Amino acid sequence: MKRVIESSSGSGNGNDRNYADNSFSQDVVQWQKLHGRHSLPWQQSRDAYRVWLSEIMLQQTQVAAVIPYYQRFLTSFPDVVSLANASSEQVMAHWSGLGYYTRARNLHACAKRVTQEYAGVFPHQPELLAELPGIGRSTAAAIAAFSYGARAAILDGNVKRVFTRVFGIDGIPAVRAVEDDLWQRAQALMPEGKEQIQAYTQGLMDLGATLCTRSKPRCEACPLQARCVALATNRVAELPAKKPKKAIPTKQIMMLLLLNKQQVLLEKRPESGIWGGLYSLPELAYEAGMPMQQLSQYFEAAVRPFGDLDMLVPLAKITHVFSHFKLEISPYQCSLKRRISAIAEDTHVWYPIEQCDNAPLPAPIKKLLMQVSGEFNEIKD
Repeated sequence: MKRVIESSSGSGNGNDRNYADNSFSQDVVQWQKLHGRHSLPWQQSRDAYRVWLSEIMLQQTQVAAVIPYYQRFLTSFPDVVSLANASSEQVMAHWSGLGYYTRARNLHACAKRVTQEYAGVFPHQPELLAELPGIGRSTAAAIAAFSYGARAAILDGNVKRVFTRVFGIDGIPAVRAVEDDLWQRAQALMPEGKEQIQAYTQGLMDLGATLCTRSKPRCEACPLQARCVALATNRVAELPAKKPKKAIPTKQIMMLLLLNKQQVLLEKRPESGIWGGLYSLPELAYEAGMPMQQLSQYFEAAVRPFGDLDMLVPLAKITHVFSHFKLEISPYQCSLKRRISAIAEDTHVWYPIEQCDNAPLPAPIKKLLMQVSGEFNEIKD
């Protein structure tokens, strides 16, 4: 016989006692022990540094993409002190390709804070963890639960999806009233004792990541199916409610791929904005329909601080989609007759193109340079 909890309007007017249900946490814990994930690299240690590193990397990123980055980080930065002492270029180079680069800047800043203020030991209290750069309320709870067994509630995107479906919660989860309601449930539904909090926390994450997925959820295997309002009312595809889609604007730019003696000119991007703190190719304003002669003059002026332009060759366009806009890049490969030796080294660097795979570059720029590097090697061979 199905046990179905009444649908909620998401008004946020409930309290913890209204939502308390010990059988919910026991269903999650028992399922996690039998069917949850137990062999992920960061699950093999309760070291807060490793837990924190994995939690930051897993924000808005799939497990399969995170694993190689996580392992590389640990090889180069085995503890929080070594990460704090690394240069920003080293940190960004290790993060290059993982996306959402604000996470990397916050990661580095957090490591410095933990080293300076807590002698390299992450605090046990979720409230103190949440004060550190890049750690929000849910991430702080996860770190405290997995590292120290703290009884703290998580509410990441996966858990929001599980809750909205199981309890039939209407409204967009990002809306304050709905989110408050979800947090009250998260607090109330935790197991009473600390001994089960790690299995429960991991179980909620695993349910959202492996069964209660955005598309094609595996409801037949879910331990919560008997109580799921969305399943009982045929609304699984409707919940959680989605924000209305906005048209994504397109931004067009040109980039300068300036080569000399198998080195490429890289420009450090500002700390804020897209690809903040990474190196990239110098960027130029897009000029539509400009004749080649005029385009050459345009590039000659852009190149002049670095040398005298020799050849200008347009390359295939690159399209990169961000969460809020689409970027269309028109790269132009340029060579120099003469290179000026003195450049502003705090903003520009001549980098060996064959070593671009290890440079702190955005993924599409790294891919382009690796292609060019491959063409160089073919010519040499």
